[in-house]
Amino acid sequence: MSQQSNLRLPDMKRDSTWLASADLFSVFLALVGQVILTRSLLSSDYGLFIILLDLFATTFLIIDLGLPTLLARDGGKAPHLVWPAVWRVYGMQLKIAIPFFLLTLFLTPQIITSWQDEFSLLLLTSVIAIIHIASYAPRSALRAIGEARIEGITKVVERAITTILYCALFIKGYDDVEYFAAAFLAGALIAWIFSLIQLSKLSKPLWLSEDIWNWNDLGESWISPKRLFFSAMPFAITLGILPYVIRIEKFILAGHMGVDAAALFHVAQLAWLAGLVVPQAMRSALLPVLGNVRDDENAFKLELKKSMQFCFNLMPIGFYCGVIIVWLLLPIAFPSQYIDGSLGASAVDIFFILLFGWAMTLLATPFYTALKAGKRPWKFTLFILLVVVFGSVVGWFLISYYSTIGINQAIASAAFASSLTSLFLLLLSIHLSHSWPLIKEHYIEWFLLILSVAIASYSLWSKNMILTISLPAIYFICSLIYSKANPKNLESV
Repeated sequence: MSQQSNLRLPDMKRDSTWLASADLFSVFLALVGQVILTRSLLSSDYGLFIILLDLFATTFLIIDLGLPTLLARDGGKAPHLVWPAVWRVYGMQLKIAIPFFLLTLFLTPQIITSWQDEFSLLLLTSVIAIIHIASYAPRSALRAIGEARIEGITKVVERAITTILYCALFIKGYDDVEYFAAAFLAGALIAWIFSLIQLSKLSKPLWLSEDIWNWNDLGESWISPKRLFFSAMPFAITLGILPYVIRIEKFILAGHMGVDAAALFHVAQLAWLAGLVVPQAMRSALLPVLGNVRDDENAFKLELKKSMQFCFNLMPIGFYCGVIIVWLLLPIAFPSQYIDGSLGASAVDIFFILLFGWAMTLLATPFYTALKAGKRPWKFTLFILLVVVFGSVVGWFLISYYSTIGINQAIASAAFASSLTSLFLLLLSIHLSHSWPLIKEHYIEWFLLILSVAIASYSLWSKNMILTISLPAIYFICSLIYSKANPKNLESV
């Protein structure tokens, strides 16, 4: 037990800082990789590559079963059980995967016949998705025992190896998409093995030193395989739905306007997704923190208010940095056809529409994480389901209507649909987490902040420089007002 006392406890600010820093560096490497891909591949090959990656990533998430999320929530209660818990997760995932593996073998001849030219790419992208799913358990376990810094390192390792291999292929003059897919697979595989090695060094000795232990140390959810399966079910269903929150517009756009339009929208999303690493890091770090105090209502609300304040402190930095970086670097980094309108629109302009969605997602992070860590995780499943339904309906309606007008309008409508979905996500997460009392304390600041971000995002897209210059001052003042109203030294709620 003395070894356990030396372990770091999960901490939202520290761990989110580590994860956000690692994710930002990883995203930078990923952007370099995307630049290489766009310069090495035809836009049609590039579009097919990203569509297949997204398709397999969303399809295979059923194998995840939501167990890594449960491990991240409960692992901090019994660090000595984290190592065997990972292998218990793998055992259950393997049982679920066997029928899909057999079905794939049965359908392989038909797949080869129908996708003869793309079969290698299909195989490589499917394996990439499986490796990524396998990496979730050890990474979640590392975060649960306070080692989010090592989890971050594994992400950097994956992106660094992939980007280095991309560079080597680019220098050698390769333009075959299968080579780049193989490079991506190599990075994912090495990072997964690295995470297992690091976890075994930290958690395995604790497990071996325990004379007596039982799964109940992790909580009632881990008592039996049946209990574990049903406890993770809300997260499993959520994981099967969640990827569509950020991908549904891309899929609808590809169906209406083709893979070239999807490729341009993806380039615009890259910078937006880079910004999302901040709320994603917060969510990852906040989950074990809220999970450990979900039985203490006052402590739960205290952590929630701290995370709300953290969001408002980050808001101006993320917003302005996003504008400056995309405005200056995106035209330099990517081929001209993605910027000058040759493919029907400019990725820079589309990003400015998506920027409003980023801000809404950041503000929603504490509330939907509270749903995820609370005593009724099925509410989180309902939340994600409603968001996807809303996004699908709005996206289909807008893209279908504007696709008849022109490709520029269709791509812009996809971005507007994405941002409207993010606003819906914020409002719904507040409602389902019963957090309206926290909002009503400063409803004027909330209203002004959301309004100013919406107008600033629209003015950047429409190139209305007067509004673009005047609004940041109002926006920054609103965040400062809320910060003062919620001092950092929160002692009560």
